[in-house]
Amino acid sequence: MNIYVGNLAPNTTEESLRKIFETHGEIASLNIIKDRYSGESRGFGFIEMPVLEEAQSAISSLNGTQLDGNTLKVNEARPKRDNRGGGRRGGGRRW
Repeated sequence: MNIYVGNLAPNTTEESLRKIFETHGEIASLNIIKDRYSGESRGFGFIEMPVLEEAQSAISSLNGTQLDGNTLKVNEARPKRDNRGGGRRGGGRRW
């Protein structure tokens, strides 16, 4: 299950996040999203836990808990939206 973790403090590391989630089970991957230009945390990340029951336990136990001074928002990640769009973007003249 892919888990969204929001409201991360700027100083939260992948290691500190991994420590609290590992108490609930196996972690397949963990990624704190960083700004492309500054390299600073954008305040959220994703954790993949392969065992559904462990992932659900982590969500219910860790949502609303404190890490590095911030209250975590933990829930099942929603599927990524396709923002490529389509259709007409405007501009240009019509004759």
